Amino acid sequence: MTNTFPSPVPLPSPAAAIDLSGRTALVTGGGSGIGHACVLALVQAGADVHVVDRDGAAAKAVAEITGGAAHVVDLADAGAVDLLPSEVDILVNNAGLQHVAPLTEFPTERFELIQKVMVTAPFLLMRRVLPHMYAQGWGRIVNVSSVHGLRASAYKSAYVAAKHALEGLSKVAAIEGAPHGVTSNCVSPGYVRTPLVEGQVRDQAAAHDISERDVLSNVMLARSPVKRLLEPEEVAAAVLWLCGPHAGYLTGASLPLDGGWTAG
Repeated sequence: MTNTFPSPVPLPSPAAAIDLSGRTALVTGGGSGIGHACVLALVQAGADVHVVDRDGAAAKAVAEITGGAAHVVDLADAGAVDLLPSEVDILVNNAGLQHVAPLTEFPTERFELIQKVMVTAPFLLMRRVLPHMYAQGWGRIVNVSSVHGLRASAYKSAYVAAKHALEGLSKVAAIEGAPHGVTSNCVSPGYVRTPLVEGQVRDQAAAHDISERDVLSNVMLARSPVKRLLEPEEVAAAVLWLCGPHAGYLTGASLPLDGGWTAG
């Protein structure tokens, strides 16, 4: 059958490795956890990476290992975003924080801080790097959201609100970026084996006087058919795939890495 509408660009074999040589990426929260894994994956694919983190020692350590550039930035400071590079081909919005408390007791200042880091900062970073992406006709925005960007849990009002907002912001960027060759997608993992989650496991075990294994199986993973924590490298692999040539038609989507949590 004749292909009436051939692809405007040649596509490599699906088996080909993702090659990001010549591309520049910026990863927030790149000093540890998911961000660290994303930095490693992007560097291994050939990209030059800017590692952004509030923890200067962590950012510099990762940058030294990978040959990237470290930027010690508190993303709660809107003005600090203007100090970051603007000529970026791949933006990974990953930085985040958590606070657990009932709505009636949730500290206002903590709620506002979480929105600044997890919603306002990604918005400002998109606004900063999109002109460069538009000018070259190519760009990838990958927002590390969460299953909590698709589902709610009690006592996490700020985090759930921020992740839902990030999902919406990502869709707007996808619609506006499409004519310019820029995609924007979310990766939405369940509980990932990071220092943040491991700390939550220990805290809940102590608070409820149960074992850490019981916290995982009976509390955190209660709604997930797959009863294990997700590894940071698994999230990074999805982020990297979204930057590859076969993901050019996928935009405005949310890729759930949640062990089946949202299937029920």
